[in-house]
Amino acid sequence: MVMQTSLNTPLTSLQLELLRIYSFNPTTEDLQDVKTILAKYFAQKFTDQVNKAVSEKNITDSDLDEWLKDQIKNDLR
Repeated sequence: MVMQTSLNTPLTSLQLELLRIYSFNPTTEDLQDVKTILAKYFAQKFTDQVNKAVSEKNITDSDLDEWLKDQIKNDLR
């Protein structure tokens, strides 16, 4: 069975760069390293954005703790 897909949107610059990496026939270890690097990069970006929002909106640790408790309660329902 052949699966057909169509791309309705162009690839992003990041997607194109990742395809270029695949053209070098990387090892499984190389790909895992790339995934780790990307995960760390995007985690740091997210952390920076959260810290910026916390600072700009004067959000306290107790605010975050309360939101977390509320989320846990909602998840347990």
